[in-house]
Parts: sequence; C-alpha cells; structure tokens
Amino acid sequence: MAGDESEIALSKQELREVTGFAAACADVVLEVFETDRPDDARPREAVGAAWDFARGGERGKPLRDTAWAALKAAKSADTAAAREAARAAMAAAGAAYLHPLARATQVKHILGAAAHAARAAELAAGDEPGTGAEHIARAVRRATPVVVDVLRRFPTAPDGGGRVGELTRLLDADLRSLTFTE
Repeated sequence: MAGDESEIALSKQELREVTGFAAACADVVLEVFETDRPDDARPREAVGAAWDFARGGERGKPLRDTAWAALKAAKSADTAAAREAARAAMAAAGAAYLHPLARATQVKHILGAAAHAARAAELAAGDEPGTGAEHIARAVRRATPVVVDVLRRFPTAPDGGGRVGELTRLLDADLRSLTFTE
C-alpha cells in the first residue's frame, strides 16, 4: 500500500547533485539529436534548465516544462538514436523531481539520463553494445559520492525497460559497488 512506503530524506543540495550528474550524462549526446533535428532546441533547453537547477536555480514550472518539451522532441525525431538522446535530456530535467519514496522506479530519476544517453550512443554507433558500456563506464566515473549515497537509499533499479532498462541496472550495480576514499 502506498501509505506503507517509507520516505527518503533528500536535501535540495542532494537533488542538485543528482540533477548535475544527469545533465552531464545527457549533455554528451545532445549532438545526436541535433544532427537529426538541427532546428529543434528543446532537448538542449532541457539540459540547460537541469544545469541551472544544479547550479542553484529554482525547481519550478519552467524546469518541468522543458522536460515535457524534450519528451515531445523525442517523439518528433526521425531516428531511434535521436529519440533516445532527447529522452536523456528529458530525464536530466526530470531528475530534479526525484521523489523521496522508497520505490525502485525512482532510480530512473537518478540514472535515466545516463541510460538513455548510453542507448543513444549505442544506436548512433550502429547498435553497438560496447559503445553503451563505454558510456556507462563514463557515467560511473562522473558520479560523485553524494550521487552514489542518494542512489543507495533507494531499492535497486526495477526489472524491464528493454535495453535502456538493462543499461540502468548495469549502471545501478556499478555505482552501488563503488567505494570512495577520503
């Protein structure tokens, strides 16, 4: 029952770190979308809004609107790679809306941008799984101790979701296995 779910404490600074991680992951595949749709700035605007929040901006309607706009851009893209790149941008802006509920589905707010970006890169490289694995490895290196700490408060990534789901679970496992030294 929904009332039985425990809440997870999340500070605004932790949300900013998660969103910055997501924006960095999505940023690297914006070009994939822009090659397909050079006159459509919606994904870039979503990533820009995510960066703005990560750097101290407010979490409000404009941020949410850019996420929805990036999702609409994904639907208008001509290639699967461009669609995934736009979804990565949508997920970056959506990361700011990570809910403090102990649900596996919330992991998508943390890792979705990285997983969609990895899939976009795979598809752009001719559906080459090694390219996706390289992007996941870069995302692991990009993660801060705060991002990993937030992730560990949630259940592991859920089953399903096709290849993006597989990439999400791979990243989830890799991040949870990290140890940081001070």
